[in-house]
Amino acid sequence: MKIIVRAEKHEGRSVRDVSGAAILLAALAMAFLVPGSRAAGNEGASPAANPAPLAAGDSAPLRVGIAGLVHGHVFGFFHEYLHSPLIQLVGIAEADQDLSARVAKDYGLDKSLFYSNLDEMIEKTHPQAVLIYSDTYDHRKLVEICARHHVDAMMEKPLAVSYADALAMERAAKDGGIQVMVNYETTWYASNRAAYDLLHEHAIGDLRKFVAHDGHRGPKEIGVGPDFMKWLTDPKLDGAGALYDFGCYGADLVTWLLDGEEPVSVTAVTQRIKPDEYPHVDDEATIIVTYPKAQAILQASWNWPFDRKDIEVYGETGYAKTVLRDRVLVRREHDESLETAKPIPAPDDDELHFLRAVVLDKKPPEGPSSLKINLVTMQILDAARESARTGKTIELHKE
Repeated sequence: MKIIVRAEKHEGRSVRDVSGAAILLAALAMAFLVPGSRAAGNEGASPAANPAPLAAGDSAPLRVGIAGLVHGHVFGFFHEYLHSPLIQLVGIAEADQDLSARVAKDYGLDKSLFYSNLDEMIEKTHPQAVLIYSDTYDHRKLVEICARHHVDAMMEKPLAVSYADALAMERAAKDGGIQVMVNYETTWYASNRAAYDLLHEHAIGDLRKFVAHDGHRGPKEIGVGPDFMKWLTDPKLDGAGALYDFGCYGADLVTWLLDGEEPVSVTAVTQRIKPDEYPHVDDEATIIVTYPKAQAILQASWNWPFDRKDIEVYGETGYAKTVLRDRVLVRREHDESLETAKPIPAPDDDELHFLRAVVLDKKPPEGPSSLKINLVTMQILDAARESARTGKTIELHKE
């Protein structure tokens, strides 16, 4: 098969045109050859590939407290940001003293940083923001504590284990005058932002179908640590299995693409393909979300042959398919190209820049990390869990 590659500039992006069906082979090849790409697993945090430098005038570090150490993403955060001039870690709240001692030893942290509960940590250290790395079930309680102390909070995805908890967190945030944000690795993907821009610039027409593929081989298979595994496979503490762990990514992104539109109905099917490894939660989930003029299919799995977090956005006149963090395959009727997405400008390029902008500069938290988008995301996940349980389509809002 002959492949013709021509480098050129197109709408500010670097473009490679690849003829015929070979474009798909090229996309797959790029997925394995892009340097600096990160796995899609649960074991790390999600900083941007090339974080923007600290700008003049932004030198004051953000005073940050951490609530919980059982979410494996906290270790990715330590690796990336522990010694960053952007933050000052003032306290860590974790009830498990053995876990605290292990983390203190592994990262050379002073034992005076550790507290057994969040109330005490906030009262004694006065953080400007709290980063939550607990199990998902505890998100509501921890946000309510932050709200009582008027401290902004950012947690790892998803927002909550139920829509009821999500609404309670919204009420607490309003009462406490705080911002609540949700960190998704995919928020900082330039490829997702490129797909969003193509849709909102009407370059591919209005959205008609959205497909998300998210997951990996399974938490056990990729070596998730015991503290993380203990709650990740508990339906009470995680909300579900793969349905919540990875269904949240697609639900969040399609809600963002549709500017917060609420769906008409949700239908979901879950399976336990590996019951010996995951006897209490699903490891396979497919969610169909319907809108008045669009449909979303969210494929969340602990059974992919490899890590993946990619989306397909189909408009009336074309489509955009993301390839890892920074490439997007765009097709219109007479044109097909694999493009490098423009870098996302700071402060929307990574979790810490975003957090600083919200807390220090009072930037309204918009986009996939915002509470507004994540309330709808929780409607979808809650309805999907109920649909899978009952075998029925859950009607949410009439057309």
